[in-house]
Amino acid sequence: MENKVNLPLVGAFVLVLAAVLLAGILWLASGGAFRTHYDLYQAMEDESVAGLNLNAPVKYNGVDVGKVRQITLDANNPQHVTLLFEIERGTPIKENTVAILKTQGLTGIAYVELSGGTAESPMLRAVPPNRYPVIQTRPSLAARLENVLTTLLAKLDDTSSGINAFLSEGNRTAFTSAMADIAAVARTVAARNALIDRGIVDAARTLGNSAQASARLDPVLERVGRSADAVEKMGDSVALTSTSAGKTIDTVGADVKRISAQTLPELERLMGELSALSGSLRRLSEQTERDPRGLLFGRKPVPLGPGEVGSAP
Repeated sequence: MENKVNLPLVGAFVLVLAAVLLAGILWLASGGAFRTHYDLYQAMEDESVAGLNLNAPVKYNGVDVGKVRQITLDANNPQHVTLLFEIERGTPIKENTVAILKTQGLTGIAYVELSGGTAESPMLRAVPPNRYPVIQTRPSLAARLENVLTTLLAKLDDTSSGINAFLSEGNRTAFTSAMADIAAVARTVAARNALIDRGIVDAARTLGNSAQASARLDPVLERVGRSADAVEKMGDSVALTSTSAGKTIDTVGADVKRISAQTLPELERLMGELSALSGSLRRLSEQTERDPRGLLFGRKPVPLGPGEVGSAP
């Protein structure tokens, strides 16, 4: 009895087996169960990324953790370059992690170096409207050197301009004149060297005499100090005496007020009587001047006028 082979079934089995073998080979080629999974992160650079290519390594403190997946210009600001990184899942990308462009040796091939990320800092997450978490960036060493050199060159340019202005024709002429004046002064000083030496000797002698005079003044100053103390004590005594004198004056003033109240009326009456007596003496004096005999023989009666009849004595 002859067995019949089902050729279609055999063909299908062979095709399925070939597909399974091919899928297994591809799976093993791609890493299989050991395939690494990546997370996407974004960074914004404000400087040129010349030398940085796609698939350039991304390192975290020198350890390869990913690669550069995309390099594009920011559509809103072409001064910014947007970098998209593929970083191994599980890499501790923190909020204070920073990305810096670096170059490998003298080849000029650039890569991205991640650093920072303290233990207490939270993990970096995507914040709307950003699709991916955004890693902070810092200027590269080349950018910092360029900024420093630019600033230095600007300062050198300003310094050069200042030197050129200082060394203008007018300033050179003035400087030459000043040097000539200094030379003339130096010659004058050299010519009078002996006089200057004598003056220095005299000054030294004067200083010595001043020191001796100061030494002699010390006892005098001490005596003056003692005299000042004595004068101060005398001033205190005078102050006490003035206080006592003030009290005495107050007492005398009260007595004077009392005497004035009692005596002034009597004095006013006496002055009135003296005034009347003075008037009488003045009339007597005038009469004596007119008729001195009346002082000895008495006053004669005035002769009768015409038609007057005298009365018998």
